[in-house]
Amino acid sequence: MRDIAIIAFAQSANKRNEQIYNEAEILAPVAREALQKAGLKKEEIDFTCSGSSDYLAGQPFSFVIALNAIGAWPPIQESHVEADAAWALYECWIAMQADESINTSLVYGFGKQSMGSPRDVMNILNDPYVETPLWCDTISMAALQGRALIDAGLATERDFAAVAARNLKHAKSNPKAQCKGDFTVDELLRSPTLASPLRKHDCPPITDGACVVILAAGDTAKKLCKRPAWIRGIDHRIDVQAIGRRDLTRAPSAQIAAEKAGVGAGKVDIAELHALFTPQDIILRKELGLASDCVINPSGGVHQGNPMMGTGLVRFGEVADRIIRGEANRGVAHATQGPCLQQNMVAVLEGK
Repeated sequence: MRDIAIIAFAQSANKRNEQIYNEAEILAPVAREALQKAGLKKEEIDFTCSGSSDYLAGQPFSFVIALNAIGAWPPIQESHVEADAAWALYECWIAMQADESINTSLVYGFGKQSMGSPRDVMNILNDPYVETPLWCDTISMAALQGRALIDAGLATERDFAAVAARNLKHAKSNPKAQCKGDFTVDELLRSPTLASPLRKHDCPPITDGACVVILAAGDTAKKLCKRPAWIRGIDHRIDVQAIGRRDLTRAPSAQIAAEKAGVGAGKVDIAELHALFTPQDIILRKELGLASDCVINPSGGVHQGNPMMGTGLVRFGEVADRIIRGEANRGVAHATQGPCLQQNMVAVLEGK
């Protein structure tokens, strides 16, 4: 297996209602920043892969429009996944393992949630025969998961608020953060519910944004980056789609992915969890086997911003950024998609 590392990460400021900019305009300065950090020209990228959703954009082939920000001339080797861009990163990792002529890859993800109603659009991820016709929006389904935790005696609404308070506090030091601030648990619990037991702080913000990660292999990574964030293990698994056939207090696919990626093989300094709703944070910490001294979501997690179809890739970038800067030695990046943690990807990044 080739040694592959993240050598650069950039993301846009997380904002809402940026409808005056299209996807390419949001993405272009982010791609430029990532290339500058890596010391590369766009012509020196061997493979490009993106993650986005035409359903979210409301038009076919939105990823082709976004290519204007990357540049498709001279002709480039390019691919795309209709999924969170963390899965585009996985495709790049596979391509670099399979083809030794690919030494650098550029991965990007973007989403404009202000174009419509993402909580309704994402209903298409549900079982098409039973759940989609019921039109269960994402917040309502996450509320079912939160209620399952409470009914099983595994968490309380105060525990959910504590997750939000932690993320919002961490986001204060993140210049790209959309939501931040010091809030006590009691203050958060006084806010009204959206779908019991979830309140506004238990749910992700609506975000327009983009992110870019650059990968490099072996000696190329060492040449371009003083301290690369090496991908030591990566795996993704899927649970059954129909939520009625699942124990919503668990995420077995996350546990298996963490085991295969080697999370338990050493001390984890930091972990970035793609927990769109606060109950999911509690589930993931247990499934990934994270110790109490592991710093969870130092970036602010999803509260810093939720550029849907890029949020999972941001988790990889945030862990890598801290390893590159020398603030952590070993970290875990997690991404998810599908209802109630149906699909999970886990990676271990190291600075050694």
